[in-house]
Amino acid sequence: MDKQTKTWFITGASQGIGLILVKQLLALGYNVAATARNLQALQSAVGTSSSGFLPLQVDLVNEESVRSAVNAAVTRFGGIDVLVNNAGYGLIGGIEESSNEEVRASFDVNVFGLLNVIRAVLPHMRAAQSGHIFNLSSVFGLIAGAGWGIYCGTKFAVEGISEALAQEVQPFRIKVTIIEPGYVRTNFLNSGSIATPKNPVAAYTALAEERRKHQEDVPGTQIGNPEKVAEVIINVAQLSEAPLRLLLGSDSLQFANYKLQMLKDGIEAHKEITLSTDFR
Repeated sequence: MDKQTKTWFITGASQGIGLILVKQLLALGYNVAATARNLQALQSAVGTSSSGFLPLQVDLVNEESVRSAVNAAVTRFGGIDVLVNNAGYGLIGGIEESSNEEVRASFDVNVFGLLNVIRAVLPHMRAAQSGHIFNLSSVFGLIAGAGWGIYCGTKFAVEGISEALAQEVQPFRIKVTIIEPGYVRTNFLNSGSIATPKNPVAAYTALAEERRKHQEDVPGTQIGNPEKVAEVIINVAQLSEAPLRLLLGSDSLQFANYKLQMLKDGIEAHKEITLSTDFR
């Protein structure tokens, strides 16, 4: 631990990877400001009244709520060294099945909420000329599958935002890392973190099976260890040169390599058409 104790700001901290990360950091002596939609649930889950722990009830979609939480953390600890945008949820449903309201709600949390937090934290990091932002994406921010189009769409957005952000904040010595896990054995699939369309379309039988499988068969069998994911994030935050993207899990690597091969094959197969549209 540095002489000056580092301060972490973590969203979506009442369960899953966020909660595990908070507990590991507090055990290591870091300061942790953690947010959740329900303050009591967060306090109960973390189970400590440590002076280094600041639990905050935050509505990520509300800019003023986010700004107040960030200011409270800065007031309490003097700054924010590491931001972890962990809050988010999944929507298992086809494109046609997913209503405008359901899609917008997903983007509100997974994308616009993340942006709200980044905008609130960056002025403090720029003033300090240091900081590290971790945006929790997924390997499904690189590749999409039937039934996951909206969720993947939000994570594709996080990937693009993060890639540009890394270039923008580099002059201020602020690092950005996109975390891309595969399936991690948390309660993500069997908690309030997964939504399904209110009006499914019966014709999409394969999508109904996708929902059933992820609600009944997958939970408890995920290959990813959330304790190890949290440990990796803590370790990467200590690196002087941090990766922009970090795949976590053997399944994540497999999906990513499949997407790379698909891109390469598609580019090569249509290269003649690609090159035909230039002025000559």
